[in-house]
Amino acid sequence: MKTVLRKMGNSRGVLIPKPFLIQTGLDIDEVDIQVENDRIVISRPEKTVRAGWAQASQKIADSGDDVLVWPDFANEDDQELVW
Repeated sequence: MKTVLRKMGNSRGVLIPKPFLIQTGLDIDEVDIQVENDRIVISRPEKTVRAGWAQASQKIADSGDDVLVWPDFANEDDQELVW
């Protein structure tokens, strides 16, 4: 399929048809883009930022190993503070 490189500010862009995005699994918000052997390659990101953090946190909580590491203590001078 041939298409047009469209001006987008100082850059150029290509509109990718929705069926192509669905077929390749790239119907997402962010992609990786790089040049390989004189070709522009667009792919799904390897890993999203903080991927799996929620599940890992839940696993720690379920195991009961989520106690505070830093104990509660106040500075001696804090008693005189008025809020």
